[in-house]
Amino acid sequence: MKKFLSKSEAKEKVEEFFRKIKSKNPAEVKKIQRLAKKYNIQLKEKRKTFCKKCLTPYVNPKTRINKKTKIVVCGKCGSIARWKLKQNIS
Repeated sequence: MKKFLSKSEAKEKVEEFFRKIKSKNPAEVKKIQRLAKKYNIQLKEKRKTFCKKCLTPYVNPKTRINKKTKIVVCGKCGSIARWKLKQNIS
């Protein structure tokens, strides 16, 4: 295995990982997070596919939507993630 990757190779590796996120374990998620940080790759919306606390992919989370926020409760550890919803101005 190559010791160093180019930024485009690292980005492709991160993209490939998140295509199959449902079958991953927390150690693999942590490894990809470190890779993304090392090559300054922003995860953006991809970071919302796994729990911030236990690093397991969301499988059956409890989801609630209020006026301005989306609340997701992890099915494994019970931690709560809150995200602002974008306002559509028409």
